[in-house]
Parts: sequence; C-alpha cells; structure tokens
Amino acid sequence: MNNKQWQIGSVKIDGQAILAPMAGVSDIAYRLLAKEHGAALVCTEMVSAMGIKYKNERTHELLRLEDVERPVSMQIFSSNPEAIAIGAKVVADAGADIVDINMGCPVKKVVSSGDGSALMKNPDLAARVAEAAVKAVDVPVTVKMRIGWDSDSINVVDFAKRIESTGVAAIAVHGRTKEQMYSGHADWSYIKAVKEAVAVPVMGNGDIVEPEDAKCMLDETGCDAVMVGRGAQGNPWIFNRIHHYLATGEILPAPTDIERLDMLLKHFDLLCQYKGESMAVKEIRTHAGWYMKGLPESAYWRNRVNTIHTVTSFHNELESYRKILSEMYSD
Repeated sequence: MNNKQWQIGSVKIDGQAILAPMAGVSDIAYRLLAKEHGAALVCTEMVSAMGIKYKNERTHELLRLEDVERPVSMQIFSSNPEAIAIGAKVVADAGADIVDINMGCPVKKVVSSGDGSALMKNPDLAARVAEAAVKAVDVPVTVKMRIGWDSDSINVVDFAKRIESTGVAAIAVHGRTKEQMYSGHADWSYIKAVKEAVAVPVMGNGDIVEPEDAKCMLDETGCDAVMVGRGAQGNPWIFNRIHHYLATGEILPAPTDIERLDMLLKHFDLLCQYKGESMAVKEIRTHAGWYMKGLPESAYWRNRVNTIHTVTSFHNELESYRKILSEMYSD
C-alpha cells in the first residue's frame, strides 16, 4: 500500500488525508498543526464572498496564510456569481493554491440567504456560480457539496456532473443531506456514484474518525482522497495516522493523555500568536473540550478552562492538570 500522489488541476497533492474546511476550527492555528501532522491539503474556514466584496474587516482576517501550509485551499461562499468572481480573485491574490466554493453548508443563516447547500436546489445558479469562479482565476477551482437537500431530493450525481461541466478541477462530497446536518450516518454510496460519474478527482467526506475509516472509504468509493472534518477536532494526529496506515497497514497508537494536553497548549500558543491573547482565551475553550474528551476528571478541568480569562491562568490550569495526570500514570 503506497501513499498516493495525485493532482487538483496543476496542484500536486502528496497524500490522501485532507483537512476539511470548518468554521471556527480550520483557522491558521489549527491548519498549521494539521499540516505538521501530515495533512496533505488544508482548507480554510469558509469566507463570505459578499464580505470580501464589501471589504468586511473580519473577512480579510480570515485570509492570512503561511507558506508552510501549502498546498492550501481557501473556501468561499455565495450564491451571487459576481461576488464569487470577486471573492475568488481576492483569495487567489492572497495566496490560495486552490479556490473552493461551499455548496454544502447546512447552517440556517447560510442557507437562508440561498448560499451553501441551498444551491443544490438550484443547479443552474450553482453552475453559474462555479463558472464565474473558474473564469475569474488561474488557480484550480473546486466545489464541496452534500448529497442533496433532503432524503426526497438526493441529486448529487446530476449536480456533480453539472458542476464538472463548468471547468472545476475537483469535487468534494459529504455523504449527508442538508436536512441531516451532522446527524445519522454518511452514505458513502453516493460518493462512489459521483466518482463513477465524473472525470475530475473526488474527495469523500463524512464519518472519518479512525485510520481504518479512511481506508474503507477509499476502498468502497474509489475516491481520490478523504476529507476529515469532525474527526480532526482536537485530533491533528489523525492525518499522520491515516497516512501511515495507508502506506504500511500498521495502526499507529493514539496520542496519550499527556500528549493531548501538550497539543492543547501548543494550539493555544498558536492562537495567541495569530489572534491575540484575548481572542485566544475565548476560542481555546471549544478546542479544549475536544482535546480533553474522555480524559480522567475532564469535566472538572474543562469547567476550569472555561472560566479563565488570562494566558497565565490557562497555562497554570493546564500545568496543574498535567501534573495530576503524570502522577496518576506513574503510580
């Protein structure tokens, strides 16, 4: 079993484990950790093309990249072809190797504007959106979609073929409907159907939690790569573990409890570096819940972290917890 090298347009991707774009998760701090731990491609949080068009300051903060992240995909969203064209140009100028268009987000405030997965109900408009981006930039354009709006309107195969006709370089499919949100199970059979229906590379997304899941999806669907979303939350090790398993058939051990705390601290320090201490203290709380999940007395320590307001306090709380765990495991 070899780790596959493949391409999205002219961009070479060395490996088959990709960090999915996730709002509030795949910011620059986490992308750096994912890249360091073997992610073959990292994707940014989705950026509003309308926000770019109207020069929203918060939107432009999301465009920061580091060269070490490359190749990096920057995701934009809008149902307005003109805005998508502007957004695609801006993110390409910001250094994106790939421009990705979100046609899969199920969140109410996104779909209520006709964006995200709402575009799956309007394939003609979706195609105009994709085509506008393809014509606007020289870098490859990709589209991420779901399998349909609900169980009665699963249209992903025809939708993917329509999108492919616009000149996009790859397609990502999350094996759930919009109505499912993140519940239930992803139906990988539709990822397989899309792979068989289009000529461009296909990335599969949904229910990749362990290295074995990645191999199962690749084997069952024939997709070119797996995109890891929730399985990567508080777990940057997942990428190297998938990479190693696909290459050798060997399962690397999961990180120890101490390693998880050390990574949480590293993640926090990166947030401080890139977003400032005040923002880092707020944002690390969500990540801490993921890193600490299942650890001894984790509920107590998560609560402690959720009440801290300074960098020093966070370091002190984590060091206290680390010391308790070290003593527990040395007995």
